[in-house]
Amino acid sequence: MKFGRIAVAGAAGAILGHSQSAGGRRLKKGHVLTAADVEAIAAAGVSEILAARLEDGDVPEDQAAAALAQALAGLGARVATAFTGRANLYAEAPGLALFDVAAIDAINLIDEAVTVATVPAFEEVEPGQMLATVKIIPFSVPRVVLDRCLAKLAGRRIGVAAYRPARAGLISTSLPDTKPSVLAKTEGVMADRLAALGAELADTRRVRHDEALLADMLQAQLGLGLDPLLVVGASAIVDRGDVIPAAIERAGGTVEHFGMPVDPGNLLLLGRIGDVRVLGVPGCARSPKLNGFDFVLRRMIAGLPVTRLDLMKMGAGGLLKEITSRPMPRAGEAAAQAPRRPRIAAIVLAAGRSTRMGPANKLLQQVDGRPMVARVVDAALASSARPVVVVTGHEAEAVRAALAGRDVVFVHNPDYATGLASSLRHGLGALPGDSDGALVALGDMPRLTPGHFEQLISAFSPVEGRAIIVPTWGGKRGNPVLWAARFFPEMKAVAGDVGARHLIGEHAEVVREVESPDDAVLLDVDTPDVLARVRGE
Repeated sequence: MKFGRIAVAGAAGAILGHSQSAGGRRLKKGHVLTAADVEAIAAAGVSEILAARLEDGDVPEDQAAAALAQALAGLGARVATAFTGRANLYAEAPGLALFDVAAIDAINLIDEAVTVATVPAFEEVEPGQMLATVKIIPFSVPRVVLDRCLAKLAGRRIGVAAYRPARAGLISTSLPDTKPSVLAKTEGVMADRLAALGAELADTRRVRHDEALLADMLQAQLGLGLDPLLVVGASAIVDRGDVIPAAIERAGGTVEHFGMPVDPGNLLLLGRIGDVRVLGVPGCARSPKLNGFDFVLRRMIAGLPVTRLDLMKMGAGGLLKEITSRPMPRAGEAAAQAPRRPRIAAIVLAAGRSTRMGPANKLLQQVDGRPMVARVVDAALASSARPVVVVTGHEAEAVRAALAGRDVVFVHNPDYATGLASSLRHGLGALPGDSDGALVALGDMPRLTPGHFEQLISAFSPVEGRAIIVPTWGGKRGNPVLWAARFFPEMKAVAGDVGARHLIGEHAEVVREVESPDDAVLLDVDTPDVLARVRGE
């Protein structure tokens, strides 16, 4: 193809390089000039124009785009009529976009004249949604270039892995404090999630969080011809030897992989009993928000294999905490503003009478050269939590003195003798109105570090269904706990000496357990013996 300035007098048959007014008409870029067009342009006083002329071996842009798009179109994809050098491929069925990324890269590396753009691989698509667009950049492409592109495909196409009818089973395990309402809500969320994929939640069961009982329940569901089997545990899986993986093996199955580089969704477990796939479902899937479980479930319902290698390759694009709803392709909607970092406060409860310690106030006892309460407050201050509110009560003046010079907000609880709930109310009442959440820490946990606080803050994302963040060690839940601001009214309504931990069970669908690096989240000092162990005495 030759492109440049040419005399209007001999321009018939040339391709107009830029839009041009002539004889009261507007001739668009790419228009093939006729003799009448040339006469009108000349009559307008124009003697030269920018235009292109095709040479032997050149393929016009629309023809080239259509040929490549047709070669790319696989099962579940249709090609629209090419225009201005562009041919779009659209999904014909709901499912997942399926193509060979390496093949697309190979085509785009051949020549700058040919481009292929696609949605992300395995993206969920609806009928009529654009899958890909082929765009020829100039007005034509050499036949040799087009042939090289077609040869690179070698049968590798862009298509849709359509969702298939499936009947899944769900088993929910429970602990003594698990609320039936939480299990019911989880079952509802799972049923909706499957229905959106054209699948059915055909059987739901509940069982105590016990290896042997769960194994028996898995065997019972195997006899119903269900696939996949989904297991939602009352406690997050923390190891391959935990209850859920052990139950799969006890039922005659294998654990193929534990963990995935998708957040939320890290604690997913992939197993199999015979030909039936079994998923240990991460706790974040109690919420309908997108998480790593969705990536795996969608592939399974679309009839695609999911191997341990597939899971391990999901990290690129696996950070989901800031994903917003994507508009339809080329819809032109403005990008959503990036969310700001949540404002997290810390409340250190330091009002108790420490009756089990004897006459001494445990919060004032020295641990590694500092009062115990000072170690907790210093850890909070060294984190990003602000403000740090300290609730005093018993021996308030002595506690204040132990924390002298520290940038904290003191609030006194005159009703400290009634129990922890009153201190919690006072602490929450002292928080700024723009707080997005609060870490509630106990003043008698001297081994807490800034890292423990930051680990919880990093996991916090109410928009993605992580609104209550609980640290664990060895499968046991500890402190501090991070609460989203929406729970403050319920927390203030708590009475007595029980705190707000029962709310964790009532809102289990938004609870995220975070495995602590050590047992500091379980270590609270209540007695002289424990204090002696902490001191190494």
